[in-house]
Amino acid sequence: MRILLVWILNAVALWLVTLILPGVQVQDPVHAFIAAIVLGLVNALVKPVLVILTLPVTIVTLGLFLFVLNGLLFWGVGALLPGFHVAGFWWGVAGAILFSLFSWAFSALLPRRTSGAR
Repeated sequence: MRILLVWILNAVALWLVTLILPGVQVQDPVHAFIAAIVLGLVNALVKPVLVILTLPVTIVTLGLFLFVLNGLLFWGVGALLPGFHVAGFWWGVAGAILFSLFSWAFSALLPRRTSGAR
């Protein structure tokens, strides 16, 4: 149940990003839900591999390269999905930052899990 709520909140966060940034567009709420799923999968499956592969650059830049990586992934998902468009790399960086902030804020509002509950 919690994963469904997180998915809905991430879709709302993506929708808020599109309201703030003119370079990030979602066609309708259905595409926002689809994009939220794909962004979650990319962040869970692809991003850890890329973080390990780019670790030397990340260390040299004191972690700032992670902004570049997040922006590229956000921009890439926008290029792959119909109905979700990111106008360019810098819009991807800004969108990824805002999306992360909104997602973090929404997840902070969720009740904490107890150790016995699943």
